[in-house]
Amino acid sequence: MAADKPLTAYALNCSLKPSSADEKSSTDRMLSEILSALGKHGVTSEAPVRVLDHDVKPGVLSDMGDGDEWPALREQIIAADIFVLGLPIWMGQPSSVAKRVLERLDAFLGETDDRGRMPAAGKVALVAIVGNEDGAHACHAACFQSLNDVGFTIPSNAGLYWVGEAMGSVNFVDLLETPEKVAGMIEMAASDAAHLATLLKGEPYPGVKQ
Repeated sequence: MAADKPLTAYALNCSLKPSSADEKSSTDRMLSEILSALGKHGVTSEAPVRVLDHDVKPGVLSDMGDGDEWPALREQIIAADIFVLGLPIWMGQPSSVAKRVLERLDAFLGETDDRGRMPAAGKVALVAIVGNEDGAHACHAACFQSLNDVGFTIPSNAGLYWVGEAMGSVNFVDLLETPEKVAGMIEMAASDAAHLATLLKGEPYPGVKQ
């Protein structure tokens, strides 16, 4: 049965810094902790992937041609049972890189199967946010709406975040240990996501006959 197969997760880091910048990423730390928590529920994964390490063209198609490297990332998103979108807050907004990812996922709207299901049907999504100012809930709302629009299922407690003091200088990646409340949030999100993904893998959405 499909439900007996191990669950997989795929995480995209929408930091404004590519790996070549050789700077520590708070988003990477958050994603790594989430993937570790998912691993406790039998979910396998690779390290988070930084979007800026790839040439992702602007647009709303699954392949914008001309060296576009989004198709390979898209393939990994579709192959996974759980998609984790990680992003920083900038000026109170989801990062521009996260917005580009969501714009590219918009192509799913026109890629339905013979029962009207988009490629993300039956896939669970989590959104992990870091920043040094308020705005996590607003960013979650924007991201979850977009992910739900293109077929992802959002489990309970799916919004993970850490925000520092307003106008502060401490980043999540620099904390000596993860705050207890954040760690608990990560554990609950991982548990809920793995549970829901297991249910959907065993009994996919039926869709509607076209």
